[in-house]
Amino acid sequence: MRLLAADTAAAAREKLQTEIELAGWVHRIRDMGGVSFVILRDRSGLVQLVFDEKPVDSSGLPLTLESVIRVRGEAALNEKAPGGAELRIASGGLEVISRAAPELPFQVNGDPSKIGIEAILDNRTLSLRNPKIRSIFRIQATIIEAFSAYLRSQGFTEIKTSKLVGSGTEGGTNLFEVEYFDRKVFLAQSPQFYKEVMVASGLERVFEVAPAYRAEKHDTPRHLNEYVSLDVEMGFIDSELDLIELEKGLLAHIFEEVARKNATDLEVWEAAVPNAASAGASPVVPYEEALKIANEENAKGKRPSAGARLFDINPEAERLICDWSLREHGSALVFVNEFPRRYRPFYTYPKDLGDGQATSTMSFDALFRGLEITTGGRRQHDYDAFLEALPKFGLKAEHFEGYLNLLKYGCPPHGGFAVGCERLTQKILGLANVKEASLFPRDRKRVDP
Repeated sequence: MRLLAADTAAAAREKLQTEIELAGWVHRIRDMGGVSFVILRDRSGLVQLVFDEKPVDSSGLPLTLESVIRVRGEAALNEKAPGGAELRIASGGLEVISRAAPELPFQVNGDPSKIGIEAILDNRTLSLRNPKIRSIFRIQATIIEAFSAYLRSQGFTEIKTSKLVGSGTEGGTNLFEVEYFDRKVFLAQSPQFYKEVMVASGLERVFEVAPAYRAEKHDTPRHLNEYVSLDVEMGFIDSELDLIELEKGLLAHIFEEVARKNATDLEVWEAAVPNAASAGASPVVPYEEALKIANEENAKGKRPSAGARLFDINPEAERLICDWSLREHGSALVFVNEFPRRYRPFYTYPKDLGDGQATSTMSFDALFRGLEITTGGRRQHDYDAFLEALPKFGLKAEHFEGYLNLLKYGCPPHGGFAVGCERLTQKILGLANVKEASLFPRDRKRVDP
């Protein structure tokens, strides 16, 4: 009977079943002369195999690291072995299914913290076999599962939208061109227009998990040109505060699920997720107040830039605001809202702060452990107000025919946001570079594998 590595200890305790079968990859080999110890790796973890003779394949060649094998033997408890058990392989109990070449270009059983990110990514087909690196994507799978489950519980419907678009939501910048028969189209920056269409269709609440593309010439630890966007859109809202409350509950659920399902993976990275209470207690700070907090923190800090005035919520300000939030509110999560109109797209709903002029917007960013993981807000749903706003941003109505049709024929007040899946993964685990949280990252230099 084939079991997984993690089942070996339980099998060893079974009085009626003493022989089991395992299959997986050769993770490590130790030749002790008369006895050989082989660590086998499968999707459940690691298990120690004990051979009374040197293990060889059917041709008499010695085992190599990363060879795929099948073994049969007697399970026995051993507190010093991984998982507290081992499999003692009888004569003839080894089958080499696929022999790996002896010289590996990447040390799969090594410590990735001692390997540069370029070497990790250059050897991605092998580096993903490393248990610590692979644990990143078990956590990411939980994030996506929890995201979807929570929204379904709140009456949201999952949709899938096209990634080939005729133009960008925010105009023609930062778009990848694609040859499409006899014309050029673009890879979608965001599913926002399609989300809004589906809200107006009567579904009211929709979400999508899908790739998004940004042709930005960044090369930083926080940027990717292709990333997984966790998108949400909701109708019949009053302001961005409705979206913020939704995201607080959403992130609290994600943190709970990661803590419940991925305790071992978190331990490998010496990481922890916030508890649900702290996510719910995360403060909401208007933009101008957040900028003031960042400058006050900067003035008394010990960073190299301390004393220099900050004029925007830039990456340094994001770190300072999150440090303040953790100290003052016990939450590593903070929401900054009421961004000035000059910092937000033309379709963002304006907000009158009492001076009779809407210089602010019903928009927000979610900052988590020093990094922006979400941008969102209420959208303009009024046809006439949308038309009036276009020339103020140097835009023409003929470029927005589809969007105008959406608003012209009845559209509820609505808004949405998107969570960057890789960024959220990065901050949960404390990864130095967001590329570590992407299976096959795409940046200015990398399109392989």
